[in-house]
Amino acid sequence: MPIKSDRWIRRMALEHGMIDPFVDHQVRQGVISYGLTSYGYDMRVTDHFKVFTNVYNALVDPKNFDPRSFVDIRAEYVDIPPNSFALAQSLEYFRIPRTVSCIVIGKSSYARCGIIINVTPLEPEWEGHVTIEISNTTPLPARIYANEGIGQVLFLESDEACEVSYADKKGKYQGQTGIVLPRIDP
Repeated sequence: MPIKSDRWIRRMALEHGMIDPFVDHQVRQGVISYGLTSYGYDMRVTDHFKVFTNVYNALVDPKNFDPRSFVDIRAEYVDIPPNSFALAQSLEYFRIPRTVSCIVIGKSSYARCGIIINVTPLEPEWEGHVTIEISNTTPLPARIYANEGIGQVLFLESDEACEVSYADKKGKYQGQTGIVLPRIDP
């Protein structure tokens, strides 16, 4: 499974709508970088965050998620409390081809501050906005900036199409928009 280059990513984004909106170069001046890189794409985070809180003493349960376990924040940045967690959404909408699998990894600018982005796969024929899991591992508040880079998407292409894609199995997060909470299929 070779990793794909900037030329391939640009062609797929422009001709097939793989990334929308698409920035065909890396933006770096005065911001946490985003846009096309040599072998990936640095996605941005929107201005909508769900920051976990213990105000209501809610239990975090992926099978029965209690929306009282977080607060919604819309802002130019969010400060995640010490040793806490937030969910966010990618600004970009992704349409992954059938022969491609992606891995989303955190950016080193945030990792060097103790902010960890969960490594997330984007399966063949998945599409949607990426729900991003952000952990503040430090004993201090940590700031995340909206409309700036949050994670890098690496594109891996197989020499043959998969037998069953995410679309084929009607994956529960297919076509997601907004920050999508955990779901369990009925």
